[in-house]
Amino acid sequence: MLNTTHDPQLTSWVASANRPDADFPIQNLPHGVFRRRGSGEAWRGGVAIGDQVLDLGPAAALGLFDGLAAEAAALAAAPQLNGLMAAGPVAWSALRAALSQALRERAPQAARLRECLVPQADAEHTVPAQIGDFTDFLASYDHMVNAGRIFQPAHPELPNFRWLPIAYHGRSSSIDVSGTDFPRPLGQTRAPGAAAPSFGPSQRLDYELEIGAFVGPGNVRGRPIAVGDAQAHLFGIVLLNDWSARDLQAWEALPLGPFMAKNFLTTISPWIVTLEALAPFLCGLPRRAEAPEELPYLRLPPGREHAAFDIQLEVALQTATSAAPMPLTRRSARHFHWSLAQMLTHHASNGCNLRPGDLIGSGTQSGPNDDEKGCLLELSHGGQRPIRLPNGEERAFLEDGDTVVMRGWCERDGFARIGFGECRGTVLPSGAH
Repeated sequence: MLNTTHDPQLTSWVASANRPDADFPIQNLPHGVFRRRGSGEAWRGGVAIGDQVLDLGPAAALGLFDGLAAEAAALAAAPQLNGLMAAGPVAWSALRAALSQALRERAPQAARLRECLVPQADAEHTVPAQIGDFTDFLASYDHMVNAGRIFQPAHPELPNFRWLPIAYHGRSSSIDVSGTDFPRPLGQTRAPGAAAPSFGPSQRLDYELEIGAFVGPGNVRGRPIAVGDAQAHLFGIVLLNDWSARDLQAWEALPLGPFMAKNFLTTISPWIVTLEALAPFLCGLPRRAEAPEELPYLRLPPGREHAAFDIQLEVALQTATSAAPMPLTRRSARHFHWSLAQMLTHHASNGCNLRPGDLIGSGTQSGPNDDEKGCLLELSHGGQRPIRLPNGEERAFLEDGDTVVMRGWCERDGFARIGFGECRGTVLPSGAH
C-alpha cells in the first residue's frame, strides 16, 4: 500500500503543512465537509493541508485533475461524501495521488490553487456523510476486563469476547462533529435500595475514547465480506467519543443493552483520515497466549496479519476553572483485540448489508495501567475512587462546564507524522441549549 504519497521528504507549498508537529502534512490529506464560519454558504467537501482547507469544488473546476482523479474530486467536493466512499480504493488512491502532486513544493498548479484555500480557523464543519447506521463494538480486552471488575468482579471476562467482536446498534441521528456542546441528558434511574425509579439529570455522565471507521463500498444483502477483503471496504478513520450516562445505563441495559444512556450524542472529529494515509502505521494485533484461534471466517489470511493501526490516542479534561486541558489518558489503538477488518467481516457474516457512509465504532480503548483507561468509569472505578486532577479538583464523573478533548496521531521513524485533529465537546447544564 506504500507509494510516493507517503514519501517523508515531500513538502508542500502550503508552508504550515511542513511543520514537524503538523496534524495535516502533505502525507495526510484527510477529507471533510465545511463552509466559512457564520457565512450561510453551502456545505462542500474539502481536504485539510496544514492550517488550510483546499476547497475541492473550485479546485476541480480549474481542470487540474483528469480521468478517475477528476471523477473522484467531484465526489469529494459534494456536501456529503457517500458518493466518494462508494467509489472504492482505486478512485480514492487516484485522487490522493493527484492532490499530492498538486500540493507539493514547486507544483505548477500552486499559483491557481492558492485561490482555493480557506483558513481552517475560518471554517466550520458538519458530519461528512449521511450516516445510515452506526454500530459500536467492544474491541479492547482491557476495557472489557476493567469494566467487568466493576460490574461483576467474580467473573470479569465475558465468555464470548475472545470468539467474536461484540457490538450493539447505536443511533445515527445524534452523531455530530467536534465542537458540539450539549445539555446534560435527562433519564430514568433507580438508586440502590429505592422502591421506585426517578427521572432527572444524569449524575454519572462519562466519555468513551474510541476511533470510528466509515464504510466505503458496501455489500449486497446476503453476501458476506471476506476478512481478507474487508479493508478495501473501509474509507477512513475519525476520533469518536460515545458519551455515556452510566446511571441511566445501569437501570435500563438488561436485557437489550444501552438505549437512552447512549443515544443523546456521539461526537466525531471532522476530518476523515484515509486508510491509505495510515498505511505506514499498520501493525500486528496482539494475541494473548491463552486466546483461542479465531474461527476460519475471522482468521486473517497470510500477508494480512498487519490489520491494526498504531494510532496514539489522548484524552484531556478542561474544567470550568482550569486554564487549559489536563491530560487524563494516553493509549495506542494498536492494542485492539479485534481489528476493524474483523469487525466489518463479522458484521456482514450473517448477510447484513453495509452501505457507504455507515459508521463503525471501536468501543472504548483502554489498557491495564491507570493512565491508559479510556473512560471515567474505569479511572474512578465506577465512581468509588474519584481521581485528582492536576489543578486539585476531583472527578468521579463529568460535571457541568467540563470540556473533553480527544486527540490522535501516528508517528513512526522514517515517515511523516499524521494527525487527526481534535474531537471536543462541553457539558452544559441540563435544559440548556
